[in-house]
Amino acid sequence: MNTLLVIDDEAGIRFAISEILSGGEIRVLTAENALDGLQLVRDESPDLVLLDIKLGNESGMDVFQKIKSINPRCLVVFITGHGTTDTAIEAMKIGALDYLVKPLDLPQLQQVVDQAFKISRLMNVPTTVDVVETPPETSDRLIGTGASMQLICKQIGRIAAQDVNVLILGESGTGKELVARAVYQHSRRDGSPFLAINCAAIAESLLESELFGHEKGAFTGADQRRIGKFEQCNQGTVLLDEVGDMPLSTQAKILRLLQEGEFERVGGNETLSVNVRVIAATNQNLESMIETGKFRRDLYYRLRGVVLHLPALRERTEDIAELAHYFLFRYNRQIGTAVQSIATETLDRLQRYRWPGNVRELQSVIRESLIASTGTTLLPEFLPSELQTEDTDVADVPANLDFLAHSTWQGLNEYIERLFRDRHSDLYRRALLQFDSLIVARAMQASEGHQSRAAEILGISRPTLRAKLRIIKAQTPV
Repeated sequence: MNTLLVIDDEAGIRFAISEILSGGEIRVLTAENALDGLQLVRDESPDLVLLDIKLGNESGMDVFQKIKSINPRCLVVFITGHGTTDTAIEAMKIGALDYLVKPLDLPQLQQVVDQAFKISRLMNVPTTVDVVETPPETSDRLIGTGASMQLICKQIGRIAAQDVNVLILGESGTGKELVARAVYQHSRRDGSPFLAINCAAIAESLLESELFGHEKGAFTGADQRRIGKFEQCNQGTVLLDEVGDMPLSTQAKILRLLQEGEFERVGGNETLSVNVRVIAATNQNLESMIETGKFRRDLYYRLRGVVLHLPALRERTEDIAELAHYFLFRYNRQIGTAVQSIATETLDRLQRYRWPGNVRELQSVIRESLIASTGTTLLPEFLPSELQTEDTDVADVPANLDFLAHSTWQGLNEYIERLFRDRHSDLYRRALLQFDSLIVARAMQASEGHQSRAAEILGISRPTLRAKLRIIKAQTPV
């Protein structure tokens, strides 16, 4: 029998988890404070602990360390009602199995518990824990407690301390540089330099010199030796932003540096050695570029030690309100406006918009709206013209929704198998879109086209449903 320990100071949470998970192969123990919880860890040796981040005056992070000192094999999943992206990253980084935000999603809780017990049965070696100091707060930070951003933060927590190259994929404006900085700030190289190079913003003739440096007289205008970004960043981290725009000649030099840790300055004969971690980012489809000969296949596989896929803002509408308020208070201080809140109608308008420019566009919209606003509340009339047109429910619904609703789950399985055969690098995102198409279409059919009722059936907000409908409409033929 598997033993689960819940350490949470909320009686309702302890009771609910006990009621849901008790019985069968699971024995549930509960504790309302850290002292009692740690005693149960000593006495009962639970396989899994569900641990609240905040236990009165005591930090769940500290309790985690004490649990691991008592029983290194005990798995821990953090639960909290005060989730932030930094907390999620730290939780995963110190060795937590997962991180759940209250109110708990019960199917997700069951899935995490089942996975934990499976891992516990298979685990033969103790869990090791590395404690890394939290980086200082910066003006730009990752925002969002929705499922998509929590997944990204968990991935950052898992990979940051591993000294592997990272490839970040996502549309323009999704925050690829912020994610790269988060990886750097939570890595073992955080005390060494971090330099970002936009490969699309530097002329092809100057890019090699910018990256590798040049010797005096290497070309017209090279009147002195220049130290390049890689040499400046030895022992640190380099972000190659918009790496898909890098010319093939430079790609060859980057490949050699990644393979051998060596390069020469432009116009030089001396071979130099460096130790850098490379994070690459692009909004382009590198696999398609490989097929057309515009990107080196060998470099692609060198760069993608780990791949992070950033969701578009229209795919994470649950974070729009949090992002909008963050930009509101940030720009209030910069601009000196008196706006203190965002009207519900304004938030609804923001959540219904498709955001082709993603988070960067939302940031610009909030700033522009604050400049145009009067009073203490941001009203819809202060939004830019492109957000003034109301989206209707009918416009959001794909014409072939009935066809999608009658698609079979077997068809979904065949689609996923085809993705595996074709070796797509973003299989999870494609499969998730296909699943959404089926389940959302079925809910719309069951609700006879009423979005409010369909959202209730699915257990999601109406703005989230609208966003999913717009994505389905964009992904499927009329």
